[in-house]
This record gives sequence, C-alpha cells and structure tokens, in this order.
Amino acid sequence: MYHNRFKGNHYDIGFRWGTLLREHGSRLLERIDFPITEERLRFAADCVPVYQQYFPEILEEIQGVADGQKCAAEPLRAFLFSMYAMPPACHCSCFAVAGGDKVLFGRNSDFLVSLENTNTNAIYRFLGEAIDFTGNSTAFIEMEDGVNVHGLAAGLTAVYPHAIKPGMNAGMLLRYFLEKCRSTEEVIGCIQELPISSAQTFTVADRSGSIAVLEANRDRVEVIRPTEEKPYVCATNRFHSAPMAAYCDQTLDDWEAEPRYQTLTRALDKKAGDMGLPGAMALLSGRDGFICQYDRRTGKDTVWSVVYDLGAPAIYRAEGNPGRRKFLEDTRFRF
Repeated sequence: MYHNRFKGNHYDIGFRWGTLLREHGSRLLERIDFPITEERLRFAADCVPVYQQYFPEILEEIQGVADGQKCAAEPLRAFLFSMYAMPPACHCSCFAVAGGDKVLFGRNSDFLVSLENTNTNAIYRFLGEAIDFTGNSTAFIEMEDGVNVHGLAAGLTAVYPHAIKPGMNAGMLLRYFLEKCRSTEEVIGCIQELPISSAQTFTVADRSGSIAVLEANRDRVEVIRPTEEKPYVCATNRFHSAPMAAYCDQTLDDWEAEPRYQTLTRALDKKAGDMGLPGAMALLSGRDGFICQYDRRTGKDTVWSVVYDLGAPAIYRAEGNPGRRKFLEDTRFRF
C-alpha cells in the first residue's frame, strides 16, 4: 500500500502527485486494468457538468494529475467517473457500533489481488475551506473509506446498478462527504441533494455516536439507523431495506455478499452492546464467521481492513487480509 501526504489546493496536489509518479516511471493510464472505451468516455463527459456544479475542485485535481502525468484529462475522468457505475467494482463489508463513549467503525476492502500493490492511503491537508481527511483507495483521487478531522468516518460498499445516469459515483461521493461534512446528519442531508450515478451503500459514523447506513442509487436514498434492539448498522454488497431490495440482482457474483452480511449481523447481535476494539478487529478478521476468507488463487481477497475508533480517537489498519496481517495504529493523522 502506498502512503501519500498531500498539502495545498486541489490542482497543486494533483499536479505534484502526477509529476512524482511520472518522474518515478509510473504512468497511471498504463495501470488501469480495463479498457477506456468510447462508452466510458461518453459517460464521463456527461458527468462533467454535474461535477462542475457540485464538486468543481475534483475536476481541478484531476486536471492537475493529468498535467503532472503529461497526459490528457479525458481518459482519467473516464476511469474515475465510470467506476462503480460500470464494472469492475470493489466488494466490501462495513459496520458501525455506538454506545456510551464508544464509537467504532470497521471496514474490509475486498478487491482484485492483481491490483493490490497499487492501493493507496492518503492524507489530505488543504489550503482553503475543504476539510482535512485521511482515506484509503484501490485507485486514486476517489476514496473508499476514511475519517476527517471532525471525527466523521465513512465507508462504501458497491452494489451492482440496475441502471445508471450521469452523476457522482460512490468513490467521489464518499470523498465529497469527507471534505465537506462534519457529522452523519450533514452527510444524510447532502446525499439527498446530489445526483448519483452508481448503486452503493455508505456506512457513516461521527464522534457524537450518530451512525447510519445509506442505501442509494440513481433513483432513491434510504436511511437505516440503529435501534434499541440492534445498536449497530452494517452493510455488504446488497441492499437490505424493503424499498431498495427490488433493485438487487441476486444472480450476479457479489463475492458472497449475503454470507458476509449474515456474519456481521450474527456477531453484532451478540456483541455490539459491549464490543471493544479487539472485538471489532476479530470480526473483520473472520473469527466470527465468513467475511475475509477468500481463496487468493481465484484472484479475490481482502486487501486492507481498517477500524476507526472515534471515541479514542485512533486509526488501526491491516494492510492486507486481516486474517493474516496485524492491525497497526496509524498515528500520522490526528482528529
């Protein structure tokens, strides 16, 4: 896993990173594992006006990366904006528990073994109004989980979309939340107003103990909150609220999404009330049932696992499958 620290405005951050990669012989367009088709290029072009209206800073960062790489921005946008809306997508597991002074957020990122050497942890510190954050990604610029300086943690799980439209995709939405929101309620308010291109869940937690899962696609958003009987929320790669369940195609390969979901719910039904940091790590490591026990020979695996302890506060990450790799505290980002 690469570890990057960025500071400045969005364009300068992108330019410095693109330049650094080029000077070390790394060309981003050569690392993309699927063809940049005309369909992806057209879709990305249709998404640009949405980003111009809602998240213009991200267009500036992409342009900076392109200038640093000495390549065109269009194929980079096609890669980034078509992710999650068009295959492939990451297959992950998320949960959050809260009670008393305890607020724990956990996530496994499940993805292709062939691409795991390009996974990135990044720390962003901005000049201007954007909120500083740290996050993890299987790509670049877009984020798949993270926490910001206000103690807001968020993570995504991809769901195969029944249909798409130009808008913001899962990884860009998650980054938007980290940069612009301070609480779970702010995230819930934002997602209701943003055009969405892909299908996904977002698990969100803040240091006050407010937690939720947001099931969202191009058509609607459903908010799932904890209850007294179930003081937790969790998600894998299917929708589970009644209004959203009809959007799931259960014939597709979603990497054992339902068995992973059942592992989460069984363990959290028993342990959420008194779960501490060791329990969260054990759950993500597969000690409570199937969640990360992939056969790497199939090309699939859990490529990192993270726990954001919002009460402490602290970050713990296993860089690789948590069944084989230890969680280590990352002290580089304070919140």
